[in-house]
Amino acid sequence: MHIICPREELQKGVSIVSKAVSNKTTMPILECILIQTKEGRILMTANDMELGIETEIHGIIEDNGRIAIDAKIFSEIVRRLPDNDISIETDGTDSVKIQCEKINFTIPGKNADEFTFLPEVERLNCVTLSQFTLKEIIRQTIFSISDNENNKMMAGELLEINGNNLRIVSLDGHRISIRKVVLKDSYDSIRVVVPGKTLSDVSKIISGGTDDEVRLYFTENHVMFEFDDTIVVSRLIEGEYFRIDQMLNSDYDTKLTVNKKEMLSCIDRTTMLIKDSDKKPIIIGITDHSMEVKLNSAYGSMKEELAIDKRGKDIMIGFNPKFLIDALRVIDDEMINIYMINPKAPCFIRNDEGTYIYLILPVNFNVY
Repeated sequence: MHIICPREELQKGVSIVSKAVSNKTTMPILECILIQTKEGRILMTANDMELGIETEIHGIIEDNGRIAIDAKIFSEIVRRLPDNDISIETDGTDSVKIQCEKINFTIPGKNADEFTFLPEVERLNCVTLSQFTLKEIIRQTIFSISDNENNKMMAGELLEINGNNLRIVSLDGHRISIRKVVLKDSYDSIRVVVPGKTLSDVSKIISGGTDDEVRLYFTENHVMFEFDDTIVVSRLIEGEYFRIDQMLNSDYDTKLTVNKKEMLSCIDRTTMLIKDSDKKPIIIGITDHSMEVKLNSAYGSMKEELAIDKRGKDIMIGFNPKFLIDALRVIDDEMINIYMINPKAPCFIRNDEGTYIYLILPVNFNVY
């Protein structure tokens, strides 16, 4: 194999596929990037057996072939070479020559036959949406997946399609995030759980353009995202997702409307007095036309009042401030509605259209 590519193309390709390079493996081939020529195209591929990514890079093909190269070494070489054309050549012995200007590297490659290729996913029943929409709904839900490796279901997001309605759900045992969007077309019902890491990686790769599309294909065990010059294939999380609908009742005893930016800034200020090891909650007191936010910790205390519109009962309730901040940061509305029942029941942040719902469990607190 002999190819010549601009450095920026190689760097772009490495950046994309390296998200599927395994960091914890006893199989050295999974630490590699496969570079191959195929039907006049130059392809880079990585696969950690759970997530696989293939992307096309542009360059000149002098001689066809394929080789697997250690991802970390190759990435470092490309990153430190001058911004010029780079030649990559193999001689049939799995040795790789990398040349740029007057710089020459020779590194060992691995037999491409050992590489595990991406699972075959038939391009049937394609679901299409804009890259902007996909990037946004991931941004607005990914923060509430669990990082507990012992609970894979909480480490994924439910992706559910009914007709032309798409719903994506994440939860971690303390909160639930839901986003709903209306698709341009109607589709057969789909209900799958996609690993959060996959969605996070896809979100980082796609441009997010409103005119750029991403196509989704599903099998019993896999989902494939296809966009631009890239294919991402991920294993789905097996099992039945949590039954959350019974928790999403519309009952409330207190409804308040508040400026989102003002509330976010207020709660963010409280975190200056909280350290990671300190589990102090903020206490929110709701009375007519006023929200009082209080915090008392070993590092000091603060109190702030915000103007609100209120309907229903007065209430005093405690929250982990991080959970409120995470939700408020991803809401784009100027004014938000918050619904509460009592100090021990979940609170809801949702709009009238129901396109987003954030359920947050309160925490116990001592009055001070």
